[in-house]
Amino acid sequence: MGQIELPNMRFYTYNGVHEEEKKLGQQLRVDVRVYYPIEMLVMNDDLTTTISYSDIYRTVAKVVTQNQFNLIESVALLVMKTLMLEFPQATQVDVSVTKHAIPIPGVYDPFTISVSSAEV
Repeated sequence: MGQIELPNMRFYTYNGVHEEEKKLGQQLRVDVRVYYPIEMLVMNDDLTTTISYSDIYRTVAKVVTQNQFNLIESVALLVMKTLMLEFPQATQVDVSVTKHAIPIPGVYDPFTISVSSAEV
């Protein structure tokens, strides 16, 4: 079993519960890990028989930037479900979405939500 990891993808979005988040927008970080039977899919060293990281990136970018959500949980879940549908060779997909600009008072690091198809 192998995995493709696309860490630290950044997208500017207009997601959030508060009106100012939807109006001004914010950056979200998305981390993805896709598990698949690498030894079988890359046997012929042919990109058309395996999962391409550039296709994963395009899929994630489309989901994150072309939809609007109230919750980053919803972003993570739709990214995970879409990747599982788009890449049937995948045996598991893990997704984390990190929100850097949280509209609540306090001192804290960015908040992260993680989902895994292994748990769904």
